[in-house]
Amino acid sequence: MDTLLYWPARALVALLQALPLSLVARLGRAGGGLVWWLDARHRRVALNNLTMCFGNEKPPEEIRALARENFRRIGENFASAVKTAAMTFDELRPHLEFANTERLQPPRRIVAAIGHFGNFELYARFHQFAPGYQCATTYRALKHPAFNQLFQELRERSGCLYFERRTDGPLLRTAMARPGIILGLLADQSTPGLRGPFFGLDCSTTLAPAVFALRYHCELYTAFCFRVGLARWRIELSEEVPTHEYGRPRPSEDIMGDVNRSFEAAVRRDPANWFWVHRRWKPDKAKAKMENGG
Repeated sequence: MDTLLYWPARALVALLQALPLSLVARLGRAGGGLVWWLDARHRRVALNNLTMCFGNEKPPEEIRALARENFRRIGENFASAVKTAAMTFDELRPHLEFANTERLQPPRRIVAAIGHFGNFELYARFHQFAPGYQCATTYRALKHPAFNQLFQELRERSGCLYFERRTDGPLLRTAMARPGIILGLLADQSTPGLRGPFFGLDCSTTLAPAVFALRYHCELYTAFCFRVGLARWRIELSEEVPTHEYGRPRPSEDIMGDVNRSFEAAVRRDPANWFWVHRRWKPDKAKAKMENGG
């Protein structure tokens, strides 16, 4: 079954990569708009999430318009990611800019807390715009080997180093000893770790960016990919997130609290640019179990 599905998917990838990026982006937006009407489950998740966060600030019709635009953006970004994966640095340059890269001079070890903003696969191209750096990140392999192979073939063209979270720990530790490494870690998913506020609502947040920054003596930043036009993006680097205070390491919970606040500001800047179809605010099962006497 994997093989039967792999070849049509591979043909679709080849077709998208043969088309102009602006056309691919428009096709992606159309596809996202179609999914908005067909996928009731994820439409409901997006509307619920947006209402929780903005229900006191925006009327229902504006929230619905944001959710619909979000589906179009997701379609645009996923289709564009397939195309940009095959583009050279010179081809990509008119469509992508990096801001605040001067904060990383000279090259040193960096951890970047990143999220599902815009065409987030473009984070992996950072080192092409910042000489002296090597990008790295982690991923979780898909259950279907053929599709996992296809995704990794697309991603590895960027020159970024990819480490499977469950099996590549020793290789990642070795990479973190290199000078000029910049490790991007997704930090906007529901992941066991810290329970804390995001948009004033309790949710779980990974501690990984703080833990890696402290363990490997790295500077910590947040980074966001903003859509600035059709098939055009701008990746912005925040000011450094403090990992030490008065010469002592800060608690990881405090560090990630700063990261969450930075992420919230980025979402507020362009709400349709974030991945609202993810169930970010899952209930605290451990707390519920204790309250129920379990």
